[in-house]
Amino acid sequence: MNRRDFLRYGSAGAAGFVLNGANLGWLVEQAQAQSQAAGGTPWKFGVMSDTQWSNKTTDPANPATCAVDIIQALNQQFINHGCKFVLQCGDLCNDESWTIPTTQEYSNYSDPFGYTPGTTKVRTMQYRAWAAQALYDAGIGFYPCRGNHEATQTAAVEFPALFPQTQGAGQNVLGADNFQASANPLLTGLSYAFDFDNVRIVIIDQFMRPGPDGTSIVYSAASGAEVVGTGVNDCAVDQVGWVNDVLSGSGRTTSDMHAFVMSHKNLAGQNHKDNLFGGSVGANPDARDDFISVMDSNKVGYYLGGHDHQHYRSRLTVNGYSAEQIITSSNSYKFYTPKSPYQQAGLGELAVAHELYTIGYYIFTVDGPCLTVDFYSSSHGQDYGDFGLNFAPENYTFYLRESFGYSLNGKSFEVAHGDSYTSVEDSFESTVARILDGFNGNTETVYGGAAPVKTVKTGWKPMPDNAASAVLYLWGLQDNLSLHDKNLTGELPDSNDPGTADPYVLSMSFESSRMSLRQLRAGKFGIKAQFDGAWLDAVDLNVGGSKSFVYGAYNGHPLGSHGVDPRTMTAWAVINHDSQFVVM
Repeated sequence: MNRRDFLRYGSAGAAGFVLNGANLGWLVEQAQAQSQAAGGTPWKFGVMSDTQWSNKTTDPANPATCAVDIIQALNQQFINHGCKFVLQCGDLCNDESWTIPTTQEYSNYSDPFGYTPGTTKVRTMQYRAWAAQALYDAGIGFYPCRGNHEATQTAAVEFPALFPQTQGAGQNVLGADNFQASANPLLTGLSYAFDFDNVRIVIIDQFMRPGPDGTSIVYSAASGAEVVGTGVNDCAVDQVGWVNDVLSGSGRTTSDMHAFVMSHKNLAGQNHKDNLFGGSVGANPDARDDFISVMDSNKVGYYLGGHDHQHYRSRLTVNGYSAEQIITSSNSYKFYTPKSPYQQAGLGELAVAHELYTIGYYIFTVDGPCLTVDFYSSSHGQDYGDFGLNFAPENYTFYLRESFGYSLNGKSFEVAHGDSYTSVEDSFESTVARILDGFNGNTETVYGGAAPVKTVKTGWKPMPDNAASAVLYLWGLQDNLSLHDKNLTGELPDSNDPGTADPYVLSMSFESSRMSLRQLRAGKFGIKAQFDGAWLDAVDLNVGGSKSFVYGAYNGHPLGSHGVDPRTMTAWAVINHDSQFVVM
């Protein structure tokens, strides 16, 4: 079992433990300590992306140009993960209307709305709403936005009726509250925000607005007002102020409530260069820059977008303000290849992770101030590459491809290729954590050749009763995800990412009053890492290396070494993984 499996699928790994009188009490004690450390029950929500389908005539498993087969597979994943709600970043169907086929393949097709073969101009968004029923039945909310494939005035009228939960109405709100409508009445039920526990979600509709007598209304940056028309490139410009008001108001403080902003188009795309603020990278720069400052000032965790049908993470910086974006993986028949320019120098864009040509989804785990995102993906069922699907894959095998995260009470550090990790240092209550040694030895690139940075994040939970330090969360030290070479063959991905990091030396201070000198010398006290509800020696979760205890300071010891330094009252460990850590 590799380290990622050991860490992530501990229930299977725990079967290898032989419970007896010598270790049962220890395991119970450690599990209790973990329960005390949690400070609450973690919970989850899911994120998915574009669900277009192009085969209109011979694939009844995916009617109405909607990727129903993929949706159903993801629904089951979200149910299995125990999600509270699911977000979708737009493009609910490929076409806004379709004709019920009369082909042989559709001879046994039973339409969920009773339409008969040959019926024309059947609106398709209702099929996407219908495909969410499994989530509703499981008590899971579904909160989408529109994409450019349902951008019309007609779709703007349909959307709130099909998804009344966007206004906090109907039977499928399912635990969300504090719904906030757009300040613009034309965007009611289209741009909206809601809270769930300690998370605020803000969703921006950037397409045509429903005007009187069936007219289409859009915002024009040139005129500074709404006008009759169909050009949607400026339709997020007049919403930046509302986004800021929602993020900064209504009881939210950035120290105890997470926030995420979602729309369909990205801040800076990989394939498409049209984006949230216009038809090109340089469009509406003032509004774009203001938006990034709003994201930073309000400590928004991530901006979520679709449109590009690939998994890509990057950090953007303008005028000293930064935002992190996640371009979400395809849930559609198509898989785009990036186009130059791959990173936007004018936005200070730094790539972090990249995976092309896969079907994926995201699980956000909220643990008080700490948040972890797990990205899972499956092959599209064909040889690796930008294959266009006419039929859904015969089966799906979703692998854990990367984990990343942040904390409201932590810090963020960017570490470029070849740079040292020793800049990573943080403190909480009486605990000081720092990396004493190690460097970013990753040699992977993203598509186009850029070297991704590692975004190392820290986070904290209070000290458990029987521990000697607070609980430290570390994210971002594992090797950057990089799967994009079109010369690869086979159905990929075919494994979990191992989650291995460069070897580094973690040091954590501890309260000396909690341990005697004899206990320090015994080798059982030190830095522990979380595993399956218990705490194990952090070095036990390494990939490779030999475990060895040192009573004294770190002095160039190899992977697997761990120790305590009584002179500085610190514990240290040479490890190669992210985790949650505590001294006990």
